[in-house]
Amino acid sequence: MYLYPGSPSTMVKIHDEKAVLVDPGQGSGRHKDLKREMRKLGLEIRAQLTTHGHADHVRVAPKIEAPLFAHRFEFSIVESPLNREILTFGSKAPRGFLVSQFEGEVRVHGIFEWGDVLFGLRAIKLSGHSPGMTGFLDEENSVLYAGDSFFGERVLQSVGIPYLVEPELFENSIKQLQDYADEGLLLIPSHGKAVKGDEAGKLLEFNLHRLEEAETMILKLLKSPMGIDELAYRLSGYFDVSPTPQILALNLVPLRAFIAKLYNEEKIEAVMDRGLKWKLRGD
Repeated sequence: MYLYPGSPSTMVKIHDEKAVLVDPGQGSGRHKDLKREMRKLGLEIRAQLTTHGHADHVRVAPKIEAPLFAHRFEFSIVESPLNREILTFGSKAPRGFLVSQFEGEVRVHGIFEWGDVLFGLRAIKLSGHSPGMTGFLDEENSVLYAGDSFFGERVLQSVGIPYLVEPELFENSIKQLQDYADEGLLLIPSHGKAVKGDEAGKLLEFNLHRLEEAETMILKLLKSPMGIDELAYRLSGYFDVSPTPQILALNLVPLRAFIAKLYNEEKIEAVMDRGLKWKLRGD
């Protein structure tokens, strides 16, 4: 097994004397770099697996001559540039606005389910960041490539709020990762360094704390009616994030997920005040 650095990093699993790439990634020359490294190892690239369909994880996949496999919940996200933009922006995004945005289609050659074993890697359910977010467990090497089910500390400090589409699922996935860390597995996030043991436990706790802190601050801020755009801006200040249009736009996605959770728990309500706003229920 090898790990090629980047954001995201690419895990390389050697199976039947051929290479399987997990999250081929992005970058104008990344496909060439990966092919070069495999040639150095004397390995043919047999297949590609993706943890989920976000653009930065699959952008170079069409330039690598190997079939790509995705979870069935991620299939249409991987293949359609419009679906990728809908997931990250909410609709068709302004051209060039999103960091990893690209218009090309990405063909998926095979679909898998959680629990399937592909090329010596077991597909593990780690949803929350995206609908079909998948980790790949290599039991032989005691390694779990966890994709974007948790983030490095530097990534979280740069954006403030972990990107997710369902807070409870994201939290459940982190708690599942804590069990793997307790078993001594090496955990590899797509964005951040690989961690193990106490270091893994501390980083997972940091992710959980940021999740809880975001929800607590949302409830405090919604003591007064507030629209989601203002909420995103105020939270960036609380987390000491230098807001950019791109960061604020991306943070709207997890904020909408938090709003849905708190509304379903009957903690907040919708009000009309020169637009749609949210406030604590009963205040």
